[in-house]
Amino acid sequence: MIDVGVPSGQFLRLIDKLAEVDRAQARDWTSFSVRGKRFGYYWPRTETVGLKQTLSEQLALVSERPDVFEVQFTAGGFGWVVVYLAKIDAEELTELVYEAWRLSAPEQLVEEHPLARLKRSIKRA
Repeated sequence: MIDVGVPSGQFLRLIDKLAEVDRAQARDWTSFSVRGKRFGYYWPRTETVGLKQTLSEQLALVSERPDVFEVQFTAGGFGWVVVYLAKIDAEELTELVYEAWRLSAPEQLVEEHPLARLKRSIKRA
């Protein structure tokens, strides 16, 4: 059986393992960027995150599991999704966070930091 629910601290440690992430703190949320391009948000009050995805992935996630995902907005050809941390497992969240980062990071940086490396670093932690 898969454990569902990712604590906020675990999500933030995942973000810390990605390359060249900058955080910006606002009153109600924290945003995450890689080389000046935004890829995610975190709202501690609701324990939700907003992640950049492709439009097709946004539609698939929201239509398949509306209790876990909701449409945040669309912009620049991307669809952002809100993810309820209490309703997702760590492995799927890792993949979605990496995808959000990958969609914003320069190609060379992505090549230097593949998903497999991120997953290995999480298992060692």
